[in-house]
Parts: sequence; structure tokens; C-alpha cells
Amino acid sequence: MQLNHYNTNFKKQSFPIVLVSENVTNAPNIGSLFRIADAFGVEKLILCGEQILLGRKTAKTSRATEKVVNHEFCNSAFKVVSNLKKQDYQIIALEITTQSKPIHMFNFSKDKPIALVIGDENFGISEAILNISNHIIHIDMFGQNSSMNVVQATNIALYEITKQLL
Repeated sequence: MQLNHYNTNFKKQSFPIVLVSENVTNAPNIGSLFRIADAFGVEKLILCGEQILLGRKTAKTSRATEKVVNHEFCNSAFKVVSNLKKQDYQIIALEITTQSKPIHMFNFSKDKPIALVIGDENFGISEAILNISNHIIHIDMFGQNSSMNVVQATNIALYEITKQLL
């Protein structure tokens, strides 16, 4: 028998993870970020940028999770990340760089809370944030494309992080 929202027996759990989104502005992507933040028990979602709006398209994709996920808006992702670093968060950027490590080979520490930074749909994470990150991780890809949708990448990263933190 297939289970639904009312008869699943998943254990509700929260993880010490703050998801910081730098300039993700596409409404369906924002809605999906709310949905996965809820699904993976993320402590907080911080949406950074000048053009972040929660409208009908966001709400449709989020399936009402924007009402239950702890979130805030901020213009500057750099300020948010800097403040989290001062609060002793591990700053982990999800980006492909010359120094990034494959996510499947990275050991996430349970000793400090995690700030997972994701970037703009077209330009990724800014150099300024990459420079203050403690770690930069990427998802190995095996096709011709060199990137994937920010939400899909965030799904994979949160799955791996929460799997290790359990």
C-alpha cells in the first residue's frame, strides 16, 4: 500500500543546518528550497538578494512549507555568511571550483553547526563568499553538462549531509 501525507511514519527531526541562498530568484526554485528545507529538517532558510519575492508561483511549488519553515530575508549573503562564521558555523559552499572536493568524499563534522551556501542560478556563489568558506564541495557529474539546477544540487547535498549527521 502506498503511503500518503497522513500515514507515513517518518520521524520528525531537525538538523543544525542553515541553508543560505545567494541570489536564487526564480520563484519555483525558491518554492522548492522551502520544500526541501522542510523535508530535510533544516534549521533555517536564509534567502539573500534584492529581488526575492514570495508570490503565487513560490507558494504553489512550496506546497505551503513556506508557512512552517523558519526563514528570513537579507540583502547581503556575504554579511549573513560572515555573521554565521563569527557564530562558529562551518561555512560549506556548494560550488565547482579548482579547490572543491567531491561531496561523496567529504566528512561532515557533527562538532559545529553547518551553513550550506548555494548560489545564483546562472553565476553560482560569489568569489567573496567562496574566499571565506571553510570548505567548498561539489557533486561529481558524468555527462557533458558542467552544472545542474541549484535545487537539484541542494537536494543531493542535504541528503548526504543529513545521512552523515544521523
